[in-house]
Amino acid sequence: MFENDYKGLNDMNLSEVNRKYILLAFVGVIVLGIIGAKWMGSKQDEQFAYEDQLYNAALQYVNEGNTQEAATYLQKLLKTQPDAEAVNYLAAIVYANTDDMVAAAVHMQKTLDINPYKVEDAMFMLQFGEILFFSERYDDAKTVLTRCQEWGWAPEEYPEYQQRVQELLTAIEQV
Repeated sequence: MFENDYKGLNDMNLSEVNRKYILLAFVGVIVLGIIGAKWMGSKQDEQFAYEDQLYNAALQYVNEGNTQEAATYLQKLLKTQPDAEAVNYLAAIVYANTDDMVAAAVHMQKTLDINPYKVEDAMFMLQFGEILFFSERYDDAKTVLTRCQEWGWAPEEYPEYQQRVQELLTAIEQV
């Protein structure tokens, strides 16, 4: 009884030549995959390097006070990386410095949408509150600034933090 079963298995065995072809095809697929991945990776490396140069140039122009030139670079970056936290945050700062508070508020909100933990960043929240205030979104500004006040933040780099928060809240009440 078992002899017949064993004989059936022998009939199903692949010949040595067929095994070599299968192994060769398998190795060929692996080699092509490695070549393709390397080629695709090099294209990504080039794109990353380009975007990194754009970001660094925009940041340098911001640090030099040339916000118009920085905005040019950020426009290109926002096309390729619309969901990048750092790009949106820098864009918000640039737009705020060029007095386009509506665009600044949009990018600050997008930064917060991308990284909700920014609500724990004292300076970000103050900047967000100021931008909302100057874009005349007083209810939103009051919400953000009240949170800053409630958390009692006092960053070392900005000891007048709570005074500024109170100034803005008072200005909102007078509007």
